[in-house]
Amino acid sequence: MIVIETFEGVKAKVQMLRTKILPVTFLAAIAVMIGACGGGTSSNATVTGNVDPNETAATVNGKVIKMEDVERAVKAQAQGQESKLSPLELAGARLQVLQSLIEQEVMFQKAEKEGVLPKDEDVNAEINKQKSDSRLSQEEFDKQMTQAGLTEASLKDQVRRSMAIKALVDKVTGRIETPKENEIEAFFKGNPELFVKKRGVRLAAIVIDPSNSGQGDLTTDAASAQLKMQEVENKVQQPGSDFAALAREYSEDPSKFQGGDLGFFSEDELRQSYPQLVAGFMNPQFTVGRITNAVPINGKAYIFKLQERVEKEENLTLESPSVKPQIIEMLGNNRKQLLAASYQAIAMNEAKIENFLAKKVVDNPNELSGARPAPVANANTATVVTNTNTSAAPANVANAPAANTPVNAAKPAANTAKPAASANGSANANAHK
Repeated sequence: MIVIETFEGVKAKVQMLRTKILPVTFLAAIAVMIGACGGGTSSNATVTGNVDPNETAATVNGKVIKMEDVERAVKAQAQGQESKLSPLELAGARLQVLQSLIEQEVMFQKAEKEGVLPKDEDVNAEINKQKSDSRLSQEEFDKQMTQAGLTEASLKDQVRRSMAIKALVDKVTGRIETPKENEIEAFFKGNPELFVKKRGVRLAAIVIDPSNSGQGDLTTDAASAQLKMQEVENKVQQPGSDFAALAREYSEDPSKFQGGDLGFFSEDELRQSYPQLVAGFMNPQFTVGRITNAVPINGKAYIFKLQERVEKEENLTLESPSVKPQIIEMLGNNRKQLLAASYQAIAMNEAKIENFLAKKVVDNPNELSGARPAPVANANTATVVTNTNTSAAPANVANAPAANTPVNAAKPAANTAKPAASANGSANANAHK
């Protein structure tokens, strides 16, 4: 059964779908990229005879997906922790990754037939753009390439596939028309609860994580994280500093790709996630634009920036700024989501797929143990505690008027990166700005 979602979850769901069927480019974070796009076939070999199931995971219309591609993607998604999985869990991870690789190969072959493959110069330009956006030196970039098991050739192939599938989906969904005025009005009237501007705040953060996540992580213990945190605190205090740019450069959280933007938290959401932050950020004396000292939350250090505060709940109208454009975007994306998924389903049905990895599981269902390996003590799990001051914002800070917030229901994808609750997480009164 197909379920058509409404305003609340469509943006996130569309992004999830696009991540699944059109792998996004990834050079800003090699390991994150491979996990998101499911890897990518390193060979365009066509089956000409019998295949070795120990080397070949699956074939799609005769094209081989190698086991080494599956293993590389699993390793990237597990961030080097795959050795902690039981054989049963590891087999499940391999099958999940392989399914993504199969879907990717099916869609790439469709892109070939539709003649939407990118030119070499466009692929090279995209790679150069991603290198630039990553803010990595060539040495750091090459190191991450090596750790991810990538070569220049395999990297170029993955970017080419990503661009080809995106072009295919854009072509397929290009037939979607702009919703008509009566449809926009009907949706607005039928979903009044979605158009309420809640009391709350929009936050951004730079996150320093002392745990060792592999893949070139430079803060692997409390000491290195403390040094990095102090460096970042000094930089954000400098006049004219660009918080978003510093987040992209230093933050160890997926929100870095949105300049540290964590999205909008209603007051209730803020209270549920980490109630100790409510008093500080909802205090009118804590002015919009101010930046906190490092706040310890679940072993990580968060430097927050208050980007916006909404003081009073308000029912929006169809004439309110951004309401109609967001309804148009939501309805259009919902149709694109359904069309893209349907197109992929038909493409999968038409393809000849042989899943050798799945066959091995079916043939030997009782050989996979569910027992995980014995845990190994890790000394690099110390908590970063940088400031224990939990008082509210100081009384001598002038109040700043809250900016107009977009429709609360249409939260950005970055909202999924909100940090978990912590007993010691609070808005620090000793803000920098």
